[in-house]
Amino acid sequence: MTERQARRHVTGVVVSDRMDKTITVKVDRLVRHTMYRKFVSRSSKFYAHDEKGEAGLGDTVEIAETRPLSKLKRWRLVRVLSRAASAAGEPQAPQVGGQK
Repeated sequence: MTERQARRHVTGVVVSDRMDKTITVKVDRLVRHTMYRKFVSRSSKFYAHDEKGEAGLGDTVEIAETRPLSKLKRWRLVRVLSRAASAAGEPQAPQVGGQK
């Protein structure tokens, strides 16, 4: 029997937690520009499985590669590294212009 390869782990920020048991994680990385040799920021969004609903909007999380769980989900939540600053309170309603 062959041994399984190590699965990739990446760290990113939760940009959406509106789906049931699914979070969207934005992962930023720096790549060197081929001509100018400056570092350019690139980002990717991944759908990750969050069984217990632990992660919230703005949290920094670690996700790991896994078998396909749905059409777009190929990652799962490993752990929440840090909570968002406004995680303690309810999200504020947007202010309507002209009313106080």
